[in-house]
Amino acid sequence: MGLYVPDRAELRRIIADHQSGGRTVVFTNGVFDLLHVGHVRALIDARSHGDRLVVALNSDSSVKRFKGPGLPLNPESERVELLCALTCVDYVTLFAEPSADGILLALMPDIHAKGTDYTEETVPERETVLSYGGRIAIVGDPKDHSSTTLRARLAQMLDHQARRPTDH
Repeated sequence: MGLYVPDRAELRRIIADHQSGGRTVVFTNGVFDLLHVGHVRALIDARSHGDRLVVALNSDSSVKRFKGPGLPLNPESERVELLCALTCVDYVTLFAEPSADGILLALMPDIHAKGTDYTEETVPERETVLSYGGRIAIVGDPKDHSSTTLRARLAQMLDHQARRPTDH
């Protein structure tokens, strides 16, 4: 089970201890609002690239800024709890910045794992990761699953049920 570490300086110390012990630390980030099989596959794959997996979760305020009002559906406390329950996740932290560059510079993990919607050349934080000697890993299966698709399917189902005549 993963451990929630809200303090960035403390998490940096934990990561540095792992690295000084010869362990490889992998970092990934995301919203993880409606946890689905694509998320789980990407997290398991990310963990397979190293000895420890750190997940930086977008805070509620940052999700609202870049995805709009009404999101996330699940509050950050519950998203943290879900991620910590996964055996492939070692540490979870929150970040509110518009990009992961700052937290990557603060934590300096060995590997930054991104989903298959990127290539090693198109990862937005690529230059940041390379600047401190880190590496990029593309993880997970093709982007056949998404929280956006799940929300749309659910909305369609609810709309269909609302328009269906009730049986009395």
